[in-house]
Amino acid sequence: MTDTSKSQAVNVSYGTTIRGKWNKESYQIEKKLGSGALGTVYLANSRKGHVAVKVGNDTMSISSEVNVLKQLSQVQGSVLGPFFYEMDDWEVGGKRYPFYVMEYIHGEPLFSFIQRRGKEWLGILMLQLLRDLSVLHREGWVFGDLKPDNLLVEGAPPKMRWLDVGGTTVIGRSVKEFTEFFDRGYWGLGSRVAEPSYDLFATAMVVINAAYPKRFERPKENAEAYLMSKVDASSILKPYKSILRKALKGKYQNALEMRNELFTLLQDDKPKAAPKVKATSRVTARKRTVKAKNKRIRWVETVLLFAFILTLYTLYLVGYGF
Repeated sequence: MTDTSKSQAVNVSYGTTIRGKWNKESYQIEKKLGSGALGTVYLANSRKGHVAVKVGNDTMSISSEVNVLKQLSQVQGSVLGPFFYEMDDWEVGGKRYPFYVMEYIHGEPLFSFIQRRGKEWLGILMLQLLRDLSVLHREGWVFGDLKPDNLLVEGAPPKMRWLDVGGTTVIGRSVKEFTEFFDRGYWGLGSRVAEPSYDLFATAMVVINAAYPKRFERPKENAEAYLMSKVDASSILKPYKSILRKALKGKYQNALEMRNELFTLLQDDKPKAAPKVKATSRVTARKRTVKAKNKRIRWVETVLLFAFILTLYTLYLVGYGF
């Protein structure tokens, strides 16, 4: 069990070329994308274009992640993680570092997207996340290290994508990678056993984090009441209060149950159609007036055109002596 926010990982500098020992593929590092307990993910340029390369210290851990990626890619009808390309070893300075290469997702950070497009997108994207989590749980896994850093929004229509599956854990085992703010064990509100409710707690904390980007420390006691006070103090979070409370307390049996309640909530909060008031009537009447006026103009034009044609025809008949 590791807090990824405090982990040390491999550091590869900009411009370094990673060349695989076995497959001989080369990857030139452009920038660091993020770090976890099991390694560091970099943006790299390759003959395939931009890819994400995760460099680790432990071959078994990297192999485990690769197996997860491969299994997720076999889930029918869902794209639960980045596409996997290859795994290899990189030898440098007398040391060997295992790494694997995956799809680089061209997306926008979750909170950046919500800030740009509007807070109503928070609920919509959570619906997507809960749907995908339900598929993951059905396959026998939990995400584990679920946090905004591991979520991107891409495409049109916007779609939630997962960046790093390093914390994905088989249901029933201890979560192998986590970040304190999103970990129910840190808040004293549950164990670190990998089960659907662990991810649903983290989902609730992602929503809370949207209202408190700088996050906050846990209190010395009564964490649940403290978290709910934060919900009450935020206009963004108040609409989700009942759902957040149940997720924080582990009351949902599965992700679909939470998703269905969120969907119902969002449907109930949709603005009702505005009644036909006088203002609308005035607009309609004005449109009708303009339409009638245009119709009269077209009628007058038709009469004048007919008169003009009739005059020409009369002159024609006179000219030819009919």
